[in-house]
Amino acid sequence: MTITRFDTGPRMSQAVVHNGTAYLAGQVADNVANDEGVEAQTKDILAQIDELLATVGSDKTRLLSATIYLADMSTFAEMNRAWDGWVAQGHTPARATVEAKLAGPQYKVEISIIAAIGA
Repeated sequence: MTITRFDTGPRMSQAVVHNGTAYLAGQVADNVANDEGVEAQTKDILAQIDELLATVGSDKTRLLSATIYLADMSTFAEMNRAWDGWVAQGHTPARATVEAKLAGPQYKVEISIIAAIGA
């Protein structure tokens, strides 16, 4: 069985596809210079996820699982406003949301996705 890696760097790949399943690395917001809030960072991340899913031949209707890391759980509702506007109703994945110390203080949200590939 083939394993295909996308945007591979020295430490990680942004996505790995194996046996009809795509595993996306945890995504953080690109636009953090302006101290964006949780909702804005979540929207930025979800746009990145859309692009990665398209790259591997999937989309948000094929989500299997999502893990959302929040630097502060008190921002749960703010993150959900962005998530609820993005997720495909009727195709919501299994999901966990946890509070965690992220890679840097500028990051407020990180999202990791597993999705099915193909039709």
